[in-house]
Amino acid sequence: MHFDSIAQKAFINLWRTYDRLRQLEARLFDRFELTAQQYNVLRILNAKYPDPVPTLHLAERLISAAPDITRIVDKLEKQGLISRTRTQHDRRSVLIHITKAGRAKLSQIQRPLRQCHEQQLGHLTKKQLVQLTNLLRRARQPHENATSPWRVERSDDR
Repeated sequence: MHFDSIAQKAFINLWRTYDRLRQLEARLFDRFELTAQQYNVLRILNAKYPDPVPTLHLAERLISAAPDITRIVDKLEKQGLISRTRTQHDRRSVLIHITKAGRAKLSQIQRPLRQCHEQQLGHLTKKQLVQLTNLLRRARQPHENATSPWRVERSDDR
């Protein structure tokens, strides 16, 4: 294949890799009647449980931008996996809670998802995974919003 630049080659390889790995995860989420975005919402809410999360904060924490967070929340609420309440002091502000059913769904998916991640990247060593994570973080850092929680360096490499 011919590439116009090394940056283009890296990007195309990143895109192809994402596509291959995403297919494995999409098949898993389909089994649980979820999308990756819906799973991510549940994961974020579960991390804050029992506290609710404001919709805007939830949108900021998502892995990929969700232009219609309301639609994602609507679908999760319809499945009984989350609930919404409006705050007393500002009726425009909506708080999202994960339900017992939502926590149960996360519990069901936890082991198969861990196995999926092993299938996706288990052939790499721990050192390689840490290097990959650091390179990806560096690649996206200039493109992250200054207040994004994804911009913060984390020392949680395991």
